[in-house]
Amino acid sequence: MRDSHTSEWSAQLDGKPAAEILAWAARRFAPRVAFSTGFGPEGCVLIHLIAEQSLPIGVFTLDTGLLFPETIELWQRLEARYGIPIRAVRPALSVSEQAEAYGEALWIRDPDRCCGMRKVAPLHGELAGVDAWITAIRRDQTRFRAHAAILEPEPGSDRLKINPLVAWSSDDVWSFIRDNDVPYNVLHDRGYPSIGCAPCTSPVSAREDPRAGRWRGREKTECGLHAPIAVPVQLMMSSRSEGA
Repeated sequence: MRDSHTSEWSAQLDGKPAAEILAWAARRFAPRVAFSTGFGPEGCVLIHLIAEQSLPIGVFTLDTGLLFPETIELWQRLEARYGIPIRAVRPALSVSEQAEAYGEALWIRDPDRCCGMRKVAPLHGELAGVDAWITAIRRDQTRFRAHAAILEPEPGSDRLKINPLVAWSSDDVWSFIRDNDVPYNVLHDRGYPSIGCAPCTSPVSAREDPRAGRWRGREKTECGLHAPIAVPVQLMMSSRSEGA
């Protein structure tokens, strides 16, 4: 049923401001709609818009256990500034349990597997309880996202993916942040345009692609949340969410 309406809904939302797209998502899907944020600048913009309209959209983050201290600090600042809880969704295994089962620093030896266990599996477990999920992706971020639409039916499920900022540029995002005094990660001011887990993120130079610091030295540019990778089934089924 949802797939049959996606084109109609997309036409209605085409060219609409992100705030209107979020309000539409809340009207259509609440309480079974959620926003998954990684605390990038785009995510901070969406949290601002959700809070500004007091929308009934749950907000959660994938707490891999490997986040930068600065990211944790931003998480706390956003909750305090906007008065909304941002739930932690955690992997089935802690970092130490993963090391015991798969060896130390799996992110160096097999980053796809590490992302699958610490990000993709927990996300799949969390999304099982919603009909629509909101993301902060933009088309110009990576080649995997270049053809993303405002609304996308997810293959293999009846769930809808909603991308309110898909047509925004980086300049659009940062202009909004400056104009509205939106909190953001201080690492962006230290040469980190794209921030993920601490062991897999490094600063970049002005001449490099903004995502060059993610999994540096590898062709990998996505953790797998928006580009399918293999996920250990047993971990996907046992992933759990916990409070922050």
